[in-house]
Amino acid sequence: MKSSEQLFGLRELRQWSGNAPIQLAVLGDPVAHSASPPMHNAALSACGFSQRYGRLHILPEELSEAVPLLGRAGFVGVNLTIPHKVAVLPMVDVLDPSAQLLGAVNTIAIRDQRLFGFNTDGPGLVRAIAADFGVRLGELRVLILGAGGGAGRAIALQCALEGCPRIVLVNRTLEKVEPLAGEVRGVHPSGQPESEVYALGSSDVSLGEHVAVTDLILQCSSLGMHADDPSPLSVDFLQRSHLVYDTIYSNRSRLITAADAIGARTANGLSLLLHQGALAFEIWFGRPAPVEIMGAALLEARSTQAS
Repeated sequence: MKSSEQLFGLRELRQWSGNAPIQLAVLGDPVAHSASPPMHNAALSACGFSQRYGRLHILPEELSEAVPLLGRAGFVGVNLTIPHKVAVLPMVDVLDPSAQLLGAVNTIAIRDQRLFGFNTDGPGLVRAIAADFGVRLGELRVLILGAGGGAGRAIALQCALEGCPRIVLVNRTLEKVEPLAGEVRGVHPSGQPESEVYALGSSDVSLGEHVAVTDLILQCSSLGMHADDPSPLSVDFLQRSHLVYDTIYSNRSRLITAADAIGARTANGLSLLLHQGALAFEIWFGRPAPVEIMGAALLEARSTQAS
């Protein structure tokens, strides 16, 4: 087994001192399912780089010890996934303005032992929506499911930055998205009016009415990572005219299955993974990422896993 295909953890990170078998990684809990390693390793090989990209399984209670060890271990950078994107904020030395605004970090670059935090989720989604649906995100009325999480927050603020005319934030716990709604209302492109912004609990009786005037449904919660997870939105609300994007890519969620069944256009988080990963690559190496090669590697990895 290649070293980049192994699953490492805090124990190994403690032992490495400039001699780690990987120099880039996705760091999360869970992380064994991540398709980032084959995507990034294909890019590294295509560009003639010797670095390898792997997986670091770090528990929430281990994060504060693990992050400072990355520089000593010789890492170039890491990607952060569930549940570390918000918790890592105070652990980086320098926050990029986008990460500061979006309130989450999904990419760390390590330069001279200093940690620089970035967020490529929002910009990556802009590229993914354009690639999958052939439309600019800023033209769409959006409804975000699971807006209370780190990815949901970043995506909500990015939608405001893009000038989406209507943004509906939906979360199981309303109290988690009401403050976010206030922040989103204050973010908009220069010279353009503020977006219409609404915050709803997932059981709000008006949810169906909001879905009816939505162009793009963005599913950002963790529901769908397991095959028996319920849909985060009643499938009765779905219309054929909807664009439905589920950030989960490890399984075909019930939301995507139901939307496909009625003829709605759908896409999953594989394209977001691709484009946010390409942006991370550009941050680490200061050169354009080989997006087509990365996309082909992603598709091959998902096909192999499914077989």
